Amino acid sequence: MASIAVPVPALAPRRTWLTDLPVLLVAGVWGASYLAAKDITTPGTVVAVLALRFAIVLPVLAVAGQRRLRGLTAAQWRGAGALGVVLSGIFLLETYGIVHTSATNAGLIISLTMIFTPLAEAVMTRTAPRRGFLAAAGLSVLGVMLLTQGGGFTAPSAGDLLMLLAALARTVHVLAMSRIRAIRGADSLSLTTVQLGSAVAVFAVLAAVPGTGAAPWTVAAGFGLRAWAGLLFLSVFCTLFAFVVQMWAVRRTSPSRLSLLLGTEPLWAAAVGIAIGGEHLGAVGLCGGLLVLAGTTWGRRSADRGAAAVGS
Repeated sequence: MASIAVPVPALAPRRTWLTDLPVLLVAGVWGASYLAAKDITTPGTVVAVLALRFAIVLPVLAVAGQRRLRGLTAAQWRGAGALGVVLSGIFLLETYGIVHTSATNAGLIISLTMIFTPLAEAVMTRTAPRRGFLAAAGLSVLGVMLLTQGGGFTAPSAGDLLMLLAALARTVHVLAMSRIRAIRGADSLSLTTVQLGSAVAVFAVLAAVPGTGAAPWTVAAGFGLRAWAGLLFLSVFCTLFAFVVQMWAVRRTSPSRLSLLLGTEPLWAAAVGIAIGGEHLGAVGLCGGLLVLAGTTWGRRSADRGAAAVGS
């Protein structure tokens, strides 16, 4: 989701926590989304579930931001539409990955985006990363290697590799958002709505292609109460609620604090996967998960310090 960085005054401790709590809830529902998606999705229903998930919430966003949508230029529509195509690729990789790996692994591996993005940006700008960041990146990679070997040293599963590709795709999306000049200064709600609309169009086209699985309406008709509850959780809480909270919180706290709170997503993914999903990491996997968390946290802080040093 795109966010707007604006300067804000320092908040009193009580007001800070009142702002932090909804953001932590967003990180929590995002962490729970991996298990929810895994629970309602099979290899043959990935495209259909994604189409349903975003088609449910898209009209709400379109109605809420219809005036601002009309204010977008043709170039902004094209830029946001292109980002939506990338976004559809991210969700396809993530969802197919979740089907073939554990929710815990999915949430921890996808957090490598926080390492990949500064590395890719360093390559594009031809600037050397800080030594601390490189050490953190190495720690994270080692953690992923151990995490995927929780049941013994074997080749990573197809799901693990897909989640790794999803983390790389997220990096492409983040860099594209910062580099497409046409969308700079555009309304965040409008850009998100166009991106989701573009993604839904991609899923609709794929759903019409033979061999990509059941049609969305067929999957929806076959859903029971539990599956519908999971789908609405992904649509309402993990998409609509998460976006609204980010838009609200970014005006009341610093971007760094917002990033730090949302960065707890993999912790929630592991907690939900183990406590509710009954997943087990094993000693080796647990060590790997802890290394991933430590490496991504260290790397994010090192990247923030580097950005602050450049800007000073």
